[in-house]
Amino acid sequence: MSEPYLTANLPGIGGRIKDQPEDFRVEEIPLYKVDGVGEHCWFTIEKNGITTYQALNLLAKALGRRTVDFGYAGLKDARAITRQQISIEREPSDRIRSLTFANLRIVEVTRHRNKLKIGHLAGNRFRVRIRHDDWAKAGGSPEQALANARAVVAILQRTGVPNFFGPQRFGMRKDNHLLGLALLRGQSEAFLDRWLGDPDPEVDHGQVLLARRHYAGGRMDLAAAHWPGHLEQERRVLQMLARAPAQKDRAMRAVDLRLRRLLVCALQAYLFNAVLKRRLSQIANLMPGDLAWKHDNGAVFSVPSDPALLAAEEARCQAHEISPSGPMFGYRMSEPAGEPGEMEKAVLAANALTPENFHHPLAEKVKGGRRAMRFFPTDLTVSRSVDDRGTFIELAFSLPPGSFATVLLAEIMKTDVAVD
Repeated sequence: MSEPYLTANLPGIGGRIKDQPEDFRVEEIPLYKVDGVGEHCWFTIEKNGITTYQALNLLAKALGRRTVDFGYAGLKDARAITRQQISIEREPSDRIRSLTFANLRIVEVTRHRNKLKIGHLAGNRFRVRIRHDDWAKAGGSPEQALANARAVVAILQRTGVPNFFGPQRFGMRKDNHLLGLALLRGQSEAFLDRWLGDPDPEVDHGQVLLARRHYAGGRMDLAAAHWPGHLEQERRVLQMLARAPAQKDRAMRAVDLRLRRLLVCALQAYLFNAVLKRRLSQIANLMPGDLAWKHDNGAVFSVPSDPALLAAEEARCQAHEISPSGPMFGYRMSEPAGEPGEMEKAVLAANALTPENFHHPLAEKVKGGRRAMRFFPTDLTVSRSVDDRGTFIELAFSLPPGSFATVLLAEIMKTDVAVD
């Protein structure tokens, strides 16, 4: 689901990332300083080659706890070296310090009075290496590739980076948003057929591919038996369908609420991206009727239509204080006026949706909100270096929470950026 480039008129450098986990490093930037005392043990982990969920499973098994007992601010890449904070209540600090794993280590331990919650981070700091088999194909030489990368960065630092949701949001099969759409429409059969069936050898392998083929063939019992053991939810729903094939509405309601929310969030992301595509050439400018986003605190306000007042706000936009915002659709989302509002209505209509659809019980009544249409990397540097595996271009930068490094990298590379 590659998106258009804001810097399409500038050449990309191609290449690839994540040859090795150490080529992609991420570190959370804490939202606040913890107290050092309290019932909750807060600790920083560094993981290598595993997902956040896999890390939590390792910690839970070692401590004899449940994964839901842990707090974390966000999910981190698997094929990378990442640092993030975790919290757990009523565990001695020394016990956490003593934990050892092959691909996870405890970096720092402290304490706090509260559990760490999703979104409690100020941003993420990245260090990414872009490698190439033949730098002559990336502009003629590593030096030219470096110059091309810096030319793209210069534009993005002035205009901002389009705040597209990256492909990670849509899942390995790139269809999470379609599952969310089926949920909002109450289309049980379409949802289950896509979630449990629709075998695709390009992305499905081994037991999963076999299970999906059994579902497509109407053998729910065999499909349930072949789903891997750790995918308990799929197995449970298939067992329900094996007992009562006609009760698809009941089976869809049995899907875990957290997954349903994730799928509806993916639909929101897809619709936001669709609006942003329409607005791409104007993300650095305000339009009458816009709802502007304040970068310092995330507040949103209506842009005045009076030319003099609009000019004053446009000056703030050029100073990177505010930006146009786009829709995270929901039944109570604030809507812009004028041309920005027409763009958003057109995207909803193209997907046969209305705001009221987001009030569907299976979606848990999604209220909606706004999201900035651009973001600004900070502490951004681009350099060229060499190690025992050859020459690489390295980018170091920090991003606000919710923004995707892969979007920035895609602008520079002009190619689909591989993700987990």
